[in-house]
Amino acid sequence: MTPSTAPKRLGFFSRILDQADAATRYRLAAEQVIHAEKFGFDTAWVAQHHFNGDEGGLPAPLIFLAELSARTSRIRLGTGVITLPMESAVRVAEDTAVLDILSNGRLEVGFGTGGTPAAFLPFGLETGDRAAVYAKSLATVRDAWAGRELTGGNHLYPAAPHLLERVWQATFSVGGGIRAGQDGDGLMLSRTQPRPAEAPDATLWELQNPIIDAYLKALPKERQPRILGSRSLFVADDRKEALHLAEIGLQRSVERFIASGHKIASTRTEDLIRAFDVHVGTPDDVIASLKADTALERVTDLVFQVHSVDPPHAYILRSLELIASEVAPALGWVRRGPAAHERRLATA
Repeated sequence: MTPSTAPKRLGFFSRILDQADAATRYRLAAEQVIHAEKFGFDTAWVAQHHFNGDEGGLPAPLIFLAELSARTSRIRLGTGVITLPMESAVRVAEDTAVLDILSNGRLEVGFGTGGTPAAFLPFGLETGDRAAVYAKSLATVRDAWAGRELTGGNHLYPAAPHLLERVWQATFSVGGGIRAGQDGDGLMLSRTQPRPAEAPDATLWELQNPIIDAYLKALPKERQPRILGSRSLFVADDRKEALHLAEIGLQRSVERFIASGHKIASTRTEDLIRAFDVHVGTPDDVIASLKADTALERVTDLVFQVHSVDPPHAYILRSLELIASEVAPALGWVRRGPAAHERRLATA
């Protein structure tokens, strides 16, 4: 293992899951990203999910990020991820190109192969086809951004060759790590993943370090590694209160985790925290548990989400404050100074 020695970037990730209607979810998530920017977070990421509002509340991430781009000035905005097989590749290329312009070049584009099998059917796809469709669609997006000729002699307007340097690929597997490395893209590692039958008690980092190894080995020498490690993290001032809220949220998520392939031997809160790879407690509590995660030593981007604790909005805001002020600095994050225009505003 070669730990990353460069200062890490700090990110906030949301699946848009506040316990509310869709309009309220979008409003609260936007407030959370704006709060994260205020406290120095470098990136904000949103997931895309179709149909199942309990799994994720946002089917149209680029529309949401366009709204955020008008309400923020510095924080980078990312998709984590666009489920590319379910999209028109050319339209994704067009929309991301326009959004990057509107956000003054702050867009990061994460792609993935997709979610639950049933979600593919309304798009006229079978889940078994997704890998092939993903590869073809990603190649089309790259061609379009680069300004290469598309079918019918067409070319993307506006072209966006710079976005070729900001692609991220999400994966659970060594094979996916190899693919991201060979393509020269960033690698996105999940907050949790099902354990293989032969290693039911494996830690998350034992599963993810081989993916990082494969990615780094496949990455061309001229490309700088970009490795995003997402983790479930809820920080509170009081440990008892944090565990109480974790119990509520994790019990609410048990059935969904079982459906996604997790083996649940016990529904006691402490067992669910371990099974779902959640870091919860005071700043000292979560610093200690995160420092045990050897994969995080190697990432360039520390990205935290409150799922599947999903506490009330005010607690999410406080968790972001504690992450920025206490947790992230202990893990190698250094807050960057405000952008020049922010400094001008501050002294005006």
